[in-house]
Amino acid sequence: MGLTETSGFDEITKREGGLRRGLSSRQLSMIAIGGAIGTGLFLGSSFAIGFAGPSVLLSYLIGAVITLLLMGCMAEMTVAHPTSGSFGAWAEFYLSPLAGFLVRFAYWAGVVFALGTEITAVAVYMRFWFPAVPGWCWICGFTLILVLVNAFNVRLFGAVEYSFSALKVTAIIAFLILGAWVVSSASGHASTAEGTPIGFGNYFAYGGFFPKGAWGMWVAVLVSLFSYFSIEMIAVAAGEAKDPQRAITTAFRATMFRLVLFYILTLALILAIVPWPMTASGATQSPFVTVMMRTHIAGAAGAVNFIILIAALSAMNSQLYICTRMLFSLSRAGFAPRRLGALTRYGVPIAALLVSTVGIGLAAILNVLYHDRSFLLMLAISMFGPMFTWLMIFVTHLKFRQLNLKTELPFRMWGYPYTSLLGAGLMSAALVTTLFTTAFRPTLIYGIPFLLVLTSVYFLRSSRVSPLASQPVKDPHLP
Repeated sequence: MGLTETSGFDEITKREGGLRRGLSSRQLSMIAIGGAIGTGLFLGSSFAIGFAGPSVLLSYLIGAVITLLLMGCMAEMTVAHPTSGSFGAWAEFYLSPLAGFLVRFAYWAGVVFALGTEITAVAVYMRFWFPAVPGWCWICGFTLILVLVNAFNVRLFGAVEYSFSALKVTAIIAFLILGAWVVSSASGHASTAEGTPIGFGNYFAYGGFFPKGAWGMWVAVLVSLFSYFSIEMIAVAAGEAKDPQRAITTAFRATMFRLVLFYILTLALILAIVPWPMTASGATQSPFVTVMMRTHIAGAAGAVNFIILIAALSAMNSQLYICTRMLFSLSRAGFAPRRLGALTRYGVPIAALLVSTVGIGLAAILNVLYHDRSFLLMLAISMFGPMFTWLMIFVTHLKFRQLNLKTELPFRMWGYPYTSLLGAGLMSAALVTTLFTTAFRPTLIYGIPFLLVLTSVYFLRSSRVSPLASQPVKDPHLP
């Protein structure tokens, strides 16, 4: 008997029922791209370049390796257990109810704060055209629009997100073609209007390939991970997929290939066209806009700024969807108010949606108080939830496979247990690194007390909750 036919996990799946299965495999892929190709690439990459210089290419390759390992683990468990609770539900069933509670709440909080980084970036992008308009005006206006999109049925959300993501994927491809043409057509003496050279020699001309040393390259891995975060939302969206098994395997493979291609190639071209010290200014504008301004192609900077604005709204749209579903899962598990698990007649948890906008409100406040520093502060705080979640996904996968070694699974992660252990080790190292980096020190300073508070809340509420998976043992129906 297969995993998806057993009764043990079916109780959790039934508990989270009521959501509509209206997403296709194409929409699943675009939802993941919508979350992962956003502010992390278009604005956060500036900070990564500032930390590492040209060696940021290695930083993003290391981040891609960790992401690839994670996707393999998630694909295997998602095909076996497609539900909106996803990695939170898996941790509950295979580790303990406490683990499921911590993963869900930490992830929800992280994505809520990530929403703040996206909307803060939107305020930065709008400053390109309207420098006199306060950022909080744009934050409030765009938030209202996206809440309305998410308040209707999931098919509308899927259609809007597919359109957003298709537009920015097309724009990135156009940028790659244009950038490749600029670099390939440049002679050894070609330069921008400002006199800066164009070519791959820029990789070594300003302090070498490792101007900030190996440590700077490793610190930039943190930003790369932030850029790849949201890839895990495929697992959450699987709970509303029409054909989960086929859609998930197709979406995982397509998404990983596109992400690595887009991230590495775009950064390679940016660093070749504009020397890295000139792109490491994320507080003021995107490095993509900097590239277009340096090449002085008429109207290109404004067009690129519009595209990255759409990208930020797309990522925000996906993240608002995902944290709404995670809060819904918490409510159905009895760990959040019951009202948050209620669905409208269109199958949307509207109360969970409204509560999940709290991070946007925080972003508006920080934008007023700290202005240019607000983005990096929100980034550091928001990183803990996804980093902790990724670590727990690797740990859960180890237990999942240990208990189901003899089960015939529709999809298997290669290299077990070494790949899962490698992923867990790299994520642990990344978390520890935040303590030794000034920019990211708030990550663990906020994260560890937050976990302690959540643990206390869990035990205070445990007498009122009836966990559905109190024992992390193998399902008796499995061979």
